[in-house]
Amino acid sequence: MTSERMVRLSIKRQASPDSRSYVEEFAIPYRPNMNVTGALMEIRKNPVNAKGEKVEPVVWESVCLEEVCGSCSMLINGKPRQACSSLIDQLEQPIRLAPLSSFPIVRDLMVDREQLFDALKRVHAWIDIDGPFDLGPGPRMPEHTRRWAYELSKCMTCGCCLEACPNVNPKSNFMGPAPIQQVRLFNAHPTGKMNKEVRLSEIMKSGGITSCGNSQNCVEVCPKSIPITTSIAHLNRETTVQSFKDFFGGGF
Repeated sequence: MTSERMVRLSIKRQASPDSRSYVEEFAIPYRPNMNVTGALMEIRKNPVNAKGEKVEPVVWESVCLEEVCGSCSMLINGKPRQACSSLIDQLEQPIRLAPLSSFPIVRDLMVDREQLFDALKRVHAWIDIDGPFDLGPGPRMPEHTRRWAYELSKCMTCGCCLEACPNVNPKSNFMGPAPIQQVRLFNAHPTGKMNKEVRLSEIMKSGGITSCGNSQNCVEVCPKSIPITTSIAHLNRETTVQSFKDFFGGGF
Protein backbone atom coordinates (compact mmCIF):
# COMPACT_ATOMS: atom_id res chain seq x y z
CA MET A 1 0.00 0.00 0.00
CA THR A 2 1.44 3.37 -1.01
CA SER A 3 1.74 5.99 1.71
CA GLU A 4 -0.17 9.25 1.31
CA ARG A 5 1.89 12.19 0.08
CA MET A 6 2.18 14.89 2.71
CA VAL A 7 3.02 18.59 2.71
CA ARG A 8 5.34 19.63 5.53
CA LEU A 9 5.19 23.15 6.95
CA SER A 10 7.34 24.82 9.58
CA ILE A 11 5.46 27.84 10.95
CA LYS A 12 6.80 30.55 13.23
CA ARG A 13 4.09 31.23 15.79
CA GLN A 14 3.48 33.82 18.49
CA ALA A 15 0.38 33.96 20.66
CA SER A 16 0.52 37.73 21.25
CA PRO A 17 2.80 40.72 20.63
CA ASP A 18 4.37 40.28 24.08
CA SER A 19 4.79 36.51 24.11
CA ARG A 20 7.78 34.50 22.91
CA SER A 21 7.81 33.09 19.39
CA TYR A 22 8.31 29.43 18.60
CA VAL A 23 8.31 27.17 15.55
CA GLU A 24 5.68 24.48 15.10
CA GLU A 25 5.68 21.72 12.49
CA PHE A 26 2.61 20.55 10.57
CA ALA A 27 1.98 17.82 8.01
CA ILE A 28 -1.12 17.86 5.83
CA PRO A 29 -2.27 15.71 2.89
CA TYR A 30 -1.02 16.88 -0.49
CA ARG A 31 -3.53 18.13 -3.03
CA PRO A 32 -2.71 19.08 -6.65
CA ASN A 33 -2.52 22.83 -7.36
CA MET A 34 -2.58 23.65 -3.64
CA ASN A 35 -1.26 27.05 -2.58
CA VAL A 36 0.02 28.16 0.83
CA THR A 37 -3.37 29.66 1.69
CA GLY A 38 -4.99 26.29 0.98
CA ALA A 39 -2.47 24.57 3.22
CA LEU A 40 -3.22 27.01 6.06
CA MET A 41 -6.94 26.40 5.58
CA GLU A 42 -6.34 22.66 5.95
CA ILE A 43 -4.53 23.29 9.24
CA ARG A 44 -7.39 25.50 10.41
CA LYS A 45 -9.92 22.72 9.65
CA ASN A 46 -7.91 20.26 11.71
CA PRO A 47 -5.35 22.06 13.92
CA VAL A 48 -3.12 19.13 14.82
CA ASN A 49 0.66 19.50 14.63
CA ALA A 50 3.14 16.99 13.26
CA LYS A 51 3.40 15.37 16.73
CA GLY A 52 -0.32 14.64 16.69
CA GLU A 53 -1.08 17.27 19.33
CA LYS A 54 -4.24 19.38 19.17
CA VAL A 55 -3.20 23.04 18.96
CA GLU A 56 -4.71 26.45 18.39
CA PRO A 57 -5.41 27.19 14.69
CA VAL A 58 -2.74 29.25 12.92
CA VAL A 59 -3.75 32.90 12.51
CA TRP A 60 -3.09 34.75 9.24
CA GLU A 61 -4.82 37.36 7.07
CA SER A 62 -6.56 36.61 3.79
CA VAL A 63 -9.29 38.34 1.81
CA CYS A 64 -9.33 38.14 -1.99
CA LEU A 65 -7.44 34.84 -2.58
CA GLU A 66 -6.26 36.14 -5.97
CA GLU A 67 -3.30 38.47 -5.31
CA VAL A 68 -5.29 41.70 -5.26
CA CYS A 69 -5.76 42.71 -1.61
CA GLY A 70 -2.19 42.16 -0.41
CA SER A 71 -3.30 41.02 3.04
CA CYS A 72 -1.78 37.51 2.96
CA SER A 73 1.81 38.77 2.80
CA MET A 74 4.26 36.67 4.80
CA LEU A 75 7.77 35.27 4.61
CA ILE A 76 7.67 32.05 2.61
CA ASN A 77 10.98 30.20 2.67
CA GLY A 78 12.59 33.47 3.69
CA LYS A 79 11.13 35.59 0.89
CA PRO A 80 8.29 38.13 1.28
CA ARG A 81 5.43 37.08 -0.97
CA GLN A 82 1.72 36.32 -1.16
CA ALA A 83 0.38 33.09 0.29
CA CYS A 84 -2.43 32.94 -2.27
CA SER A 85 -0.09 32.91 -5.28
CA SER A 86 2.60 30.66 -3.78
CA LEU A 87 2.05 27.15 -5.10
CA ILE A 88 3.11 24.19 -2.97
CA ASP A 89 4.59 22.37 -5.98
CA GLN A 90 7.02 25.23 -6.54
CA LEU A 91 8.28 25.44 -2.95
CA GLU A 92 11.04 23.54 -1.21
CA GLN A 93 9.84 21.56 1.78
CA PRO A 94 9.52 21.88 4.65
CA ILE A 95 7.84 25.15 3.71
CA ARG A 96 8.98 27.77 6.21
CA LEU A 97 6.33 30.38 7.03
CA ALA A 98 6.97 33.45 9.17
CA PRO A 99 5.35 36.88 9.64
CA LEU A 100 6.79 39.97 7.97
CA SER A 101 9.45 41.35 10.31
CA SER A 102 9.10 45.03 9.33
CA PHE A 103 5.66 45.32 10.95
CA PRO A 104 4.48 44.79 14.54
CA ILE A 105 3.28 41.26 15.17
CA VAL A 106 -0.36 40.68 16.06
CA ARG A 107 -0.43 36.89 16.27
CA ASP A 108 1.27 34.06 14.38
CA LEU A 109 1.51 35.15 10.71
CA MET A 110 -0.68 38.25 11.12
CA VAL A 111 1.00 41.66 11.37
CA ASP A 112 -0.20 45.25 11.79
CA ARG A 113 0.43 47.25 8.58
CA GLU A 114 -0.91 50.49 10.06
CA GLN A 115 2.42 52.29 9.51
CA LEU A 116 2.08 51.72 5.76
CA PHE A 117 -1.47 53.04 5.68
CA ASP A 118 -0.48 56.03 7.81
CA ALA A 119 2.28 56.83 5.31
CA LEU A 120 -0.28 56.77 2.48
CA LYS A 121 -2.39 59.27 4.45
CA ARG A 122 0.68 61.39 5.00
CA VAL A 123 1.43 61.66 1.26
CA HIS A 124 -2.22 62.39 0.38
CA ALA A 125 -2.52 59.21 -1.70
CA TRP A 126 -6.01 59.89 -3.06
CA ILE A 127 -7.84 62.22 -5.44
CA ASP A 128 -10.02 64.87 -3.79
CA ILE A 129 -13.59 65.32 -4.99
CA ASP A 130 -16.21 67.95 -4.14
CA GLY A 131 -18.87 65.52 -3.00
CA PRO A 132 -20.67 62.22 -3.73
CA PHE A 133 -22.79 63.72 -6.50
CA ASP A 134 -22.13 63.19 -10.22
CA LEU A 135 -19.60 65.70 -11.52
CA GLY A 136 -19.69 64.41 -15.07
CA PRO A 137 -16.73 63.02 -16.98
CA GLY A 138 -13.34 64.06 -15.65
CA PRO A 139 -10.31 65.24 -17.63
CA ARG A 140 -8.73 62.59 -19.83
CA MET A 141 -5.22 61.37 -19.16
CA PRO A 142 -2.86 61.16 -22.15
CA GLU A 143 -2.46 57.56 -23.34
CA HIS A 144 1.34 57.50 -22.87
CA THR A 145 0.86 58.62 -19.25
CA ARG A 146 -2.01 56.23 -18.63
CA ARG A 147 0.13 53.26 -19.64
CA TRP A 148 2.81 53.71 -16.97
CA ALA A 149 0.36 55.13 -14.41
CA TYR A 150 -1.66 51.92 -14.67
CA GLU A 151 1.41 49.93 -13.68
CA LEU A 152 1.82 52.05 -10.54
CA SER A 153 -1.87 51.65 -9.71
CA LYS A 154 -1.36 47.88 -9.30
CA CYS A 155 0.14 48.46 -5.85
CA MET A 156 -1.90 46.49 -3.30
CA THR A 157 -0.11 47.78 -0.15
CA CYS A 158 1.07 44.25 0.60
CA GLY A 159 4.17 45.48 2.40
CA CYS A 160 6.62 43.18 0.60
CA CYS A 161 8.74 46.13 -0.57
CA LEU A 162 9.02 47.44 3.00
CA GLU A 163 10.06 44.01 4.20
CA ALA A 164 12.83 43.76 1.59
CA CYS A 165 14.07 47.34 2.02
CA PRO A 166 17.16 47.55 4.31
CA ASN A 167 16.29 51.17 5.12
CA VAL A 168 13.00 50.17 6.74
CA ASN A 169 14.10 49.14 10.22
CA PRO A 170 13.59 50.09 13.89
CA LYS A 171 16.42 52.63 13.71
CA SER A 172 14.93 54.48 10.73
CA ASN A 173 11.73 56.45 10.18
CA PHE A 174 11.76 55.78 6.41
CA MET A 175 8.17 55.48 5.18
CA GLY A 176 9.18 52.89 2.58
CA PRO A 177 9.02 52.51 -1.21
CA ALA A 178 5.26 51.96 -1.67
CA PRO A 179 3.99 55.32 -0.35
CA ILE A 180 6.66 57.22 -2.28
CA GLN A 181 5.90 55.64 -5.63
CA GLN A 182 2.21 56.38 -5.08
CA VAL A 183 3.08 60.09 -5.02
CA ARG A 184 4.09 59.84 -8.66
CA LEU A 185 0.82 58.07 -9.52
CA PHE A 186 -1.46 60.68 -7.95
CA ASN A 187 0.64 63.63 -9.14
CA ALA A 188 0.24 62.35 -12.71
CA HIS A 189 -3.57 62.41 -12.45
CA PRO A 190 -5.09 65.51 -14.12
CA THR A 191 -7.17 66.26 -11.02
CA GLY A 192 -4.62 64.99 -8.52
CA LYS A 193 -2.07 67.54 -9.71
CA MET A 194 -3.72 70.23 -7.60
CA ASN A 195 -2.16 68.56 -4.52
CA LYS A 196 1.20 67.92 -6.17
CA GLU A 197 3.15 70.30 -3.93
CA VAL A 198 1.51 68.85 -0.81
CA ARG A 199 2.68 65.36 -1.72
CA LEU A 200 6.17 66.43 -2.72
CA SER A 201 6.63 68.44 0.47
CA GLU A 202 5.75 65.39 2.55
CA ILE A 203 8.30 63.09 0.93
CA MET A 204 10.91 65.86 1.27
CA LYS A 205 10.59 65.67 5.06
CA SER A 206 12.37 63.34 7.45
CA GLY A 207 11.66 59.71 6.62
CA GLY A 208 10.90 60.55 3.01
CA ILE A 209 12.72 60.11 -0.26
CA THR A 210 16.17 61.07 1.05
CA SER A 211 16.08 57.99 3.30
CA CYS A 212 16.00 55.69 0.25
CA GLY A 213 19.35 53.91 -0.19
CA ASN A 214 18.57 52.73 -3.75
CA SER A 215 19.19 49.07 -2.91
CA GLN A 216 16.46 48.16 -5.43
CA ASN A 217 15.33 45.19 -3.31
CA CYS A 218 11.78 46.54 -3.60
CA VAL A 219 11.68 45.86 -7.34
CA GLU A 220 12.96 42.33 -6.85
CA VAL A 221 10.16 41.29 -4.47
CA CYS A 222 7.19 43.31 -5.75
CA PRO A 223 4.43 40.78 -6.64
CA LYS A 224 3.14 43.15 -9.33
CA SER A 225 6.55 43.95 -10.85
CA ILE A 226 5.96 47.68 -10.33
CA PRO A 227 8.92 49.84 -11.48
CA ILE A 228 9.28 51.37 -8.02
CA THR A 229 12.85 52.62 -8.39
CA THR A 230 11.98 54.33 -11.68
CA SER A 231 9.31 56.33 -9.84
CA ILE A 232 11.69 57.16 -6.99
CA ALA A 233 14.29 58.41 -9.49
CA HIS A 234 11.60 60.56 -11.14
CA LEU A 235 10.55 61.97 -7.77
CA ASN A 236 14.14 62.76 -6.87
CA ARG A 237 14.10 65.23 -9.75
CA GLU A 238 10.62 66.50 -8.84
CA THR A 239 11.60 67.17 -5.24
CA THR A 240 14.77 68.98 -6.37
CA VAL A 241 12.68 71.28 -8.56
CA GLN A 242 10.21 71.78 -5.71
CA SER A 243 13.03 72.71 -3.32
CA PHE A 244 14.13 75.48 -5.72
CA LYS A 245 10.54 76.71 -5.95
CA ASP A 246 10.30 76.79 -2.19
CA PHE A 247 13.63 78.60 -1.86
CA PHE A 248 12.68 81.30 -4.36
CA GLY A 249 9.17 81.69 -2.96
CA GLY A 250 7.36 79.93 -5.80
CA GLY A 251 8.85 82.09 -8.50
CA PHE A 252 11.07 79.42 -10.01
